[in-house]
Amino acid sequence: MAGAEFSPLLTSRAEMIEAMSRGGKPKSEWRVGTEHEKHVYRKNPLRPVPYEGDDGIHALLAGVRARTGWEYFSDKRNPIGLRNDGPVGGISLEPGGQFELSGAPHGNIHDAAAELDAHLADCHAVGGPLNIHFLSLGVTPLWSVAEIRKMPKSRYGIMTPYMDRVGTLGTSMMYRSCTVQANLDFSDEADMVKKMRVSIALQPIVTALFANSPFVDGKPSGYLSFRSHIWLNTDNARAGMLPFVFDDDFGFDRYAEHALDVPMYFVIRNHEYVNVAGESFRAFMRGELTQLPGEKPTIKDWEDHLSTLFPEVRLKQFLEMRGADMGNRDHVVALPALWVGLLYDAAVLEDAWQLVKDWTNAERQTLRDEVPKTAIKTKFRSGTVADIAAEIVALARRGLKGRGLGEEQFLAPLEETLALGKTQAERWLDKYHGEWNGDLTKVFDEAEI
Repeated sequence: MAGAEFSPLLTSRAEMIEAMSRGGKPKSEWRVGTEHEKHVYRKNPLRPVPYEGDDGIHALLAGVRARTGWEYFSDKRNPIGLRNDGPVGGISLEPGGQFELSGAPHGNIHDAAAELDAHLADCHAVGGPLNIHFLSLGVTPLWSVAEIRKMPKSRYGIMTPYMDRVGTLGTSMMYRSCTVQANLDFSDEADMVKKMRVSIALQPIVTALFANSPFVDGKPSGYLSFRSHIWLNTDNARAGMLPFVFDDDFGFDRYAEHALDVPMYFVIRNHEYVNVAGESFRAFMRGELTQLPGEKPTIKDWEDHLSTLFPEVRLKQFLEMRGADMGNRDHVVALPALWVGLLYDAAVLEDAWQLVKDWTNAERQTLRDEVPKTAIKTKFRSGTVADIAAEIVALARRGLKGRGLGEEQFLAPLEETLALGKTQAERWLDKYHGEWNGDLTKVFDEAEI
């Protein structure tokens, strides 16, 4: 069990459940974390940025490290990210060089916004002299997967060929998509279940509000959130709307059962990634992996496996909201504000549940399938997604106002989208067909973050 000696063996279903349930905490300790990814690019001429070189992404990491005092973490001696001195948080590289900040948990949205602003200041101070710029769209608008420079991370060498086996757009997800994600707490199993159900049901509505990826391969894609469309064609064994969440017996155990049936990607031993793509975790529990004969998983192996599931809402020791395209600074902050407003006030959470509780699995899936193309104009029952979005933004405003911290101001970009009746994606398309005269390079100036 070399390389896994710091984690005990996984011996029971109870330990699988405990890997999630130990995240439960009293309301006074609930926090919110934000993760976001940014495309990196060069100007004059426009092109992707390599990892190597005095002006590459490695140099960007080195410069941010010098400014922040954060420390490298590496893969085969290649720095691939930075860790801060807190319990969580840091910077990592996505497969195509997307520069990701995994924010620390914060008690309020003001602190989350301040963290984002400090990070962007670091990016600009270091990136500017290197001719490295950052783009706030859900999908790279110009470059194909083949044109994007790949980062030296072992896990991506395992995932890339596997993606081509299990879906048609998995490598697009890896190399040319960017998201913003909010992470939220729960108190116990019952609270987790309610929040999971509400957030799964509403995730397509949030996808619609945050739609910001209308271009791909140098032209309009036919979608308002091409990023969301990508996920419908990535790996259906590990993504999706999780209809079992709405069954009466849903809880930690049922999620563990689901996770056991999701094919594995890798196991880490001696700081090396062992390729077990497509293998069964159940077989691993029996010591039957051909790549690691006789070896059984540790609790850390199980936690790693949970992190390779990609549903619309992911359960670990907190809930990860995974439905939004990357957007500008105000949209990044709007996402945690929306979810805190909806999920952290008991009365608002109950009202949100009343809104969605009679939606069927078929209706939820239809929303998920159609929203990438038509966003807030997607038809639902006797109205549109915009009608539901207006209700949930109003609920979130109420929840935030009840906290008495002035956080409701951060919902402004979503209220603007609803007032205009147009997502950010549609506003980009208006410019593309209007003042840009079909020159998509203009988006790199206007969507720079």
